[in-house]
Amino acid sequence: MAEGPVTFLLNKLSSFLDSEIHIFRNVQEEVIDLRDELARTKAFLRTADSLVESNEQVQVWVEQIRDLAYQMEDVLDEFKLLSVEDHGDGLHGILCKFGGNIRNLKARYRAINDLQRVSSRLKSVCEGHKRLRQKFRRAGQHVQSNDGDGPWQDHRSDALLLDKTDLVGIEEPKRLLVQHLIEGPAKREVISVVGMGGLGKTTLVKQVYDHPAIKKHFAIRVWVTFSTSSKTEELLKEMLQKIAHQIRKPAPKRVDTSNSDWLKMMIKGCLLNRRYLIILDDVWHVNKWDAVKYAFPNDGCGSRVMLTTRKADVASASLADFGGKRYDSKPLADEESWKLFCRKTFPGNNTCPSNLEETCKTILSKCEGLPLPIVAISGVLASKDMRRIDEWDLVRRTLRAEIDGNDRLKKINKVLSLSFNDLPYYLKSCFLHLSVFPEGHGIERMRLIRLWVAEGFVETKEGRTLEEVAEGYLKELLNRSLLQVTDTTSDGRVKECRIHHLLQQIAIQKSKDQHFAARVDEQNASWPDKVRRLSIHNRFQSSHKDRSLSQLRSLFMSGVEKSSVKAALLCVLKLLAVLDLQAVPNLRKFPVQVVEMYSLRYLSFRYTEVETVPSSIGKLQNLETLDLKHTYVTDLPIEIMKLQRLRHLLVYRYETISYSHSKYGFRTPADIGSLQYLQKLCYIEADDERSHALMEDIGKLTQLRRLCILKLKKEDGAALCSSIAKLTNLVALSVSSLEDDEVLDLQDLSSPPPLLQRIYLKGRLLAIPHWIPTLESIVTLHLRLCCLKDDPLLSLQNLPNLVHVELEKVYNWKILHFSAKGFKKLRRLGLDNFQELRGIEVEEGALPSFVKLIIQRCKLLQNVPSGIEYLTKLKVLEFFDVHDELVRKLEHDDQSEDYRKVAHIPELRYGSWTDGGWDVKSVQRTGEEAGSSHSGNGRSRSELPPCWK
Repeated sequence: MAEGPVTFLLNKLSSFLDSEIHIFRNVQEEVIDLRDELARTKAFLRTADSLVESNEQVQVWVEQIRDLAYQMEDVLDEFKLLSVEDHGDGLHGILCKFGGNIRNLKARYRAINDLQRVSSRLKSVCEGHKRLRQKFRRAGQHVQSNDGDGPWQDHRSDALLLDKTDLVGIEEPKRLLVQHLIEGPAKREVISVVGMGGLGKTTLVKQVYDHPAIKKHFAIRVWVTFSTSSKTEELLKEMLQKIAHQIRKPAPKRVDTSNSDWLKMMIKGCLLNRRYLIILDDVWHVNKWDAVKYAFPNDGCGSRVMLTTRKADVASASLADFGGKRYDSKPLADEESWKLFCRKTFPGNNTCPSNLEETCKTILSKCEGLPLPIVAISGVLASKDMRRIDEWDLVRRTLRAEIDGNDRLKKINKVLSLSFNDLPYYLKSCFLHLSVFPEGHGIERMRLIRLWVAEGFVETKEGRTLEEVAEGYLKELLNRSLLQVTDTTSDGRVKECRIHHLLQQIAIQKSKDQHFAARVDEQNASWPDKVRRLSIHNRFQSSHKDRSLSQLRSLFMSGVEKSSVKAALLCVLKLLAVLDLQAVPNLRKFPVQVVEMYSLRYLSFRYTEVETVPSSIGKLQNLETLDLKHTYVTDLPIEIMKLQRLRHLLVYRYETISYSHSKYGFRTPADIGSLQYLQKLCYIEADDERSHALMEDIGKLTQLRRLCILKLKKEDGAALCSSIAKLTNLVALSVSSLEDDEVLDLQDLSSPPPLLQRIYLKGRLLAIPHWIPTLESIVTLHLRLCCLKDDPLLSLQNLPNLVHVELEKVYNWKILHFSAKGFKKLRRLGLDNFQELRGIEVEEGALPSFVKLIIQRCKLLQNVPSGIEYLTKLKVLEFFDVHDELVRKLEHDDQSEDYRKVAHIPELRYGSWTDGGWDVKSVQRTGEEAGSSHSGNGRSRSELPPCWK
């Protein structure tokens, strides 16, 4: 993968020509020539990257281009650093600056010499693409592999030959798919089966395709396998020939010379007025679907098109065109995985010996329910001596290397790598970057986005922020099944994602091979000489102290000792752009070495015990993200205002004691409005003597997307409203009053930001701010301790996009009433601390989208909500610290009227706060069990109040 480094280098060369080259005119022409040569080479790299694995000559050439591009990038960045040294003020500073200028001049000449040297080598290697291009042209674009074993054979078609005895966990999805295909409307529909490589999509669909009911129902059944290199004409020819064979007609004589339009016309004619099932297996791109979809007539015969794909956008496009259903292929459950593993590993009795069980389960856990690696790894283990536990344990400890080195396991990597090879260069960088994170852990969405921006992976696009472009990159990786969503917000936004273990192993190995990133962990205690990103997940090895890290761009340290951090930071890290020390234990002091890292764009001490930030932070003038979330920092120095490129300033922590969920922010220094690029500012404490000026200053931050303010005084409300009106990009607003009984005056906001979606208000409100019921964009609303005089539901129930509402002590309800047709899109509601509330009434037709209800600290509530039986989509109902009578009805009396009202709800929980945590009991009912007397009780503990998680 050299296209990414070359693209980044081209951007830096352009910047260099614009800003630095005027100092040395004699190299201007040389740099321009190099830029032009790289631009010509870049187009060819896309072809070369696809040939790397099959041609050794291409592989060497690509590696040379990549490594020299890295070297040139280093030279340019080092040159840029020569102009950012800070010598201080006064006579000493002047003398140092004078001496520094002389040294800088010499250093600049050395840098120019380095630039010329690397430039000459790079241009020479770039010219090699002309010779390679000629070779490809002579070979008709086909390059023979230099691998003695010959080209890799695609074994995905093996799924079509599996016996039923090799299948596990397939009966229920097969039944559902057969039902989808046979039942339903007479119009033509599509069934899209979506999932990552190795999930067994083809295996499942083949079992459906061969099902007796399917054979009987459809007059024509045709299977066509796509691939990344499939040509449309060839696919259509194959399809036409198979259809002609089934209807017992000879294929048209022109089939071998016809274009795609004629072929589609002929296919459509053959299928017309016949009930058909067309399987399109392994469709990679929407344009492939677009190229064949018009061949399938919609003639009211109940015909179906079924496709398998790794990409969600292919499924969405097909459903948008034809209508139908999407089936998301899922990994095997633990029990099914174990059954398949034992069946293939121990074919005699399908039982794992007790002495191997722990080792085998550890190996199996790495497959995470993917049938392909389960079967492949089982085949390797089946040949090992069951008495030699050391052999089995060796596989457990070295599974990553075993997959790379074992011919029988290579096809796992090959199948999974197909998705990586299909990525554009900018997404390849983002995918490889996933190698730096700890295995098996979730990755916060916004952390990932900020890191990609800081790393320089994100391209500028007109009308969009870099973060918005990066969000698109993330969605594309999710769309391609290379990432999985593990947590979402109540309004449907991705909150956290993860990468499958085996996909991460591919990212780790490719990152290492391409000098993109290296990791130090329990399995790999060393890293290569050339490393640009380093992720350390254990102790910093003393044997590595002398290893040069001068070219390092990113350093991640997770689960390491404080001494290891100090050892790492003693290295020269002048080009470091990312320093992520999240959750380093016992780290209380801001490391002094950090402020000398002038290239830093991302700095995180999240979940550490750091208490203060030095005034020298002002040296980091390239910093874009400063993450001090969940630290003990409460004040920032005035020098923070020098960080004019800062985009995300996160300084806050939470503390929870019983029901109290408190936030602590920071006191901002003067002139916060000078940080013009700020997008996220959380949380400002606004209770000092200059709070009014601060509220006015906020109006200058016109790029803000999220603003969070604590301890707002009543008299500053008008100034804040005036500023908020100027923040036209604001999406989320959180404001808390100085004291719980302090009035929160936000009535003066005449023109709320048009994009505002999430509002969190804590403090006394004389009335619901008049502008909130006018916000059609709002999706989330939290109101706490408002003590309103009028029922807020009347003004909120008609908001068209409101999805999530949390209410704590906002109004003195005795009976809470939900009117018919109110809150049409509300999915989640939390009610907390309503001491006079005796009943809840739901009219038929109210809350039609409702899925979750949480009620807590309503001591007088003795009955479940009246009309709750109308809420047919309700999935979760939770009661905490309510009247004992209500608990008794739910816990013991499954014949009571209240119990029968909630019998249709799959998940029911209730509990109380004891011994510093929530003691939660649950009754879970799903499917036909919901509504029966069968129930299972379980307990869980949580420190956060359920309503405010």
